[in-house]
Amino acid sequence: MRKRLGVLGTLVWDEIHGRTPGTGVEHEWGGIAYALAGLDAELTDEWEIVPLVKVGRDRAAAARDLLAPLRHRAAAARFVECDAPTTGVTLYYAHGERTCGGRTGGTPPWTWVELGPMVADLDALYLNFSTGDELALETALALRHAFAGPIYADLHSLVVDDALRPRAPEIPSWFRCFDVVQVNEAEMARLSPDPLALAARVLAEGAALLLVTVGERGAVYVAQPGFDGWPAGRPPTGRVARLLAEGQPLRTARLAPPAAEVVDTTGCGDVFGATAWAHLLDGSSIEGAVREANRCAARTAGFRGAAGLAVHLRGALLGTALA
Repeated sequence: MRKRLGVLGTLVWDEIHGRTPGTGVEHEWGGIAYALAGLDAELTDEWEIVPLVKVGRDRAAAARDLLAPLRHRAAAARFVECDAPTTGVTLYYAHGERTCGGRTGGTPPWTWVELGPMVADLDALYLNFSTGDELALETALALRHAFAGPIYADLHSLVVDDALRPRAPEIPSWFRCFDVVQVNEAEMARLSPDPLALAARVLAEGAALLLVTVGERGAVYVAQPGFDGWPAGRPPTGRVARLLAEGQPLRTARLAPPAAEVVDTTGCGDVFGATAWAHLLDGSSIEGAVREANRCAARTAGFRGAAGLAVHLRGALLGTALA
């Protein structure tokens, strides 16, 4: 029987201005769509994807069309249609830079009453806070308490919203909810002026691993002493302070990505996290998982949009195999 990976996030309907000269306004799926593509490309056949997604009835048919081609998708996805309008974001491209013009609509957050039964038969979880409104802290704490499997979380919009304003003053309390925490460099800076102290705090709260994406320079990882992936099991919560007091340093390194032709960096961080999690779940070491994540993120930078991205990423693997 295949293992089940729950993927919780928000499908965002993007309205894109100025990205492709001469094409006018473009519309496509963003948000969790990029992570789903990355997972579909990188998970082994031992796993199937169970999307935990809410979408407005206004875009439900289009969302089903997006999910249908995923080859790892479970036969029965936990796909919930809501009366609220689907989350929409307006994006503007100019001189190679992307800015957000605001957000519309928005499906309601998951409650524990809704979510609890849906995760009971899952083996692992991947959470991506595309909007920051996917679930409240109380729900995340209930999830951590009740769910025995490993949980990966890309905090993203929990840290800053679309207008780059600080969010969620209780962010440190979120650290205890997840086994792997991902942020980017800008998000890390907004959380603390001292990155190493913040990393120690994340791990002291119970996470085994912190991943920080740093753009074209790749990614930095900070891991609990002695932890190098899931074959070793989840480190016990609260051991970091004791190990640091005993003089054992946190394990950390920065790994550079391969060279890439950059077309659009949208979704690179999402694919990075999805790939890292897929390889960690398959037994990779931290460095092995991060190297694969860097490779797929670089590959994503040369592609526009989430539709067809999984095929594009698998094509990179095929090309490597045939070389």
